[in-house]
Amino acid sequence: MDKIIGLGNALVDVLITLDSDMALQEMQLPKGSMQLITEEKLSQMYRKFVTTKTPRATGGSAGNTILALANLGVTPGFIGKVGRDEMADFFRNNCIRHGIDARLLESGLPTGIASTFISPDGERTFGTYLGAASTLKAEDLSLSMFVNYSYLYIEGYLVQNHEMILRAMELGKQAGLQICLDLASYNIVAEDLEFIADLIERYVDIVFSNEEEARAFTGQEPEVALELISQKCSIAVVKLGAKGALIKKGSQVFFINAVKVDNVIDTTGAGDYFSAGFLYGLTIGTSLEKCGKIGALLATYIIQVVGTTLSNEKWNEIKLNIDLILSE
Repeated sequence: MDKIIGLGNALVDVLITLDSDMALQEMQLPKGSMQLITEEKLSQMYRKFVTTKTPRATGGSAGNTILALANLGVTPGFIGKVGRDEMADFFRNNCIRHGIDARLLESGLPTGIASTFISPDGERTFGTYLGAASTLKAEDLSLSMFVNYSYLYIEGYLVQNHEMILRAMELGKQAGLQICLDLASYNIVAEDLEFIADLIERYVDIVFSNEEEARAFTGQEPEVALELISQKCSIAVVKLGAKGALIKKGSQVFFINAVKVDNVIDTTGAGDYFSAGFLYGLTIGTSLEKCGKIGALLATYIIQVVGTTLSNEKWNEIKLNIDLILSE
């Protein structure tokens, strides 16, 4: 089985369920976006929600994908940067518990926190304090980190650090890895469009995006966006939420139906889990269509819980359903 290593912001997710979207307006957080915030604004947020129950989980986009892969029985790796605090211990211990080979560098800043605001309709909005994660530098990375892996999965939030993400992709290619990039957020794409386009053309083999990110990148609706993205890489994936997903490699195009869900609780991590399922399919050598179906399956499960943590019982169900997909 091929092995995957992720590179991303090592964050702890703090989950806040909202009664209405009014709080997002008060905090000046556009619904559905990821906004970087200062430590001061983070403190203001927590004063506002001091009486609210706030479960936590290890997070970050790539972190979610790697954790899901670990729960599927893959032994993935993860590179990130944390502080020297209790949140770092929480992140590190969760990686150890799930068999993730975490190469966690340390910083003097606090461990990053992603405040995840869950709207009544399940949409999620992030106010992210990067903290230690923001100090991950190009010189922190070495070729040895990428040896013995087949895929490097990078979250698009890192494109804001041009030097570091270029170094990661160059080292990944030097080690013979296929580079996978998730475009992360429509506002990130819009703000760094030229750089992202250049990255994809030079280094990236597999691009994951959702509808909004694909539109921000190409200016086109999903079907045309898929075609344009596929011209720059080997495999293009456009996730369409409740409408499924589109996959294109060369002349092959696949439409993947979403599994119907009656009760969407929280869409946090849906795209990350789709990517995990898709990548899992690649590591076991199944077809692109089945990779997409496994991705859709994982996304279906994660949107029915708050946050990005599934019980062992649910993972056992997922594995049985994956067996059914593979036997089709």
